[in-house]
Amino acid sequence: MTQGQKATPAIAETARPGGLWIAFTATLKRDMTLMFRRRGELINPLVFFALVITLFPIGISPEREVLALIAPGLLWVAALLAALLSLDSLFRTDYDDGSLEQMLLAPQPLAALGLAKVVAHWLLTGLPLALVAPLLGVMLALPAGSYGVLVLALLLGSASLSLMGAIGAALTVGIARGGVLLSLLILPLYIPVLIFGVGAVQAAIIGEGVAAHLAMLGALLAASLLLAPWAIAASLRISING
Repeated sequence: MTQGQKATPAIAETARPGGLWIAFTATLKRDMTLMFRRRGELINPLVFFALVITLFPIGISPEREVLALIAPGLLWVAALLAALLSLDSLFRTDYDDGSLEQMLLAPQPLAALGLAKVVAHWLLTGLPLALVAPLLGVMLALPAGSYGVLVLALLLGSASLSLMGAIGAALTVGIARGGVLLSLLILPLYIPVLIFGVGAVQAAIIGEGVAAHLAMLGALLAASLLLAPWAIAASLRISING
């Protein structure tokens, strides 16, 4: 049997129905495994988030009224910056070891494989930040009735942040020390998420309806899911192929 004949079953395996889902889940599991092996990088966003929230009451005021007033914006800005810390390494490790070029040559759509990497990033960065936020909200005297809205808003918003941030990470993956450029590229995209996320928590605090703010966060997430994977794929091709 020739070499081309030997390769036929493998090609058929990737092309058969369900092959895309298998590639997606395999990429997701691989990225999560690699992230768990780099526990230092994994815990950095949570440590940064906790440090910022802990230091602000010391630097501003310990008064509960003052802290409750700034709590929604402070929690969201700290979560946004914490998520930004881990974005630079989203594709860089694969770029350094050559795995990224193999992704470009894979028979599955690059957009789907890029989306799998973003999902892994959100599960190990955005999701923990959303779950830890209520505990840190206690330190900022955040009213008890707003904790559920805070978590839901961060779950929706952090997913959008990961998708949008991945576009910038893909564009700067071939640039040495591109972290500053990455921040400049994606921070303008984060502003709508920040506005509606803070607005949802503030509305919950004062007793107004939060549905409109959460609906906008959901719409931003839906738009990001629809457009970001293709933008990530195009950005990766530009970074690799020039």
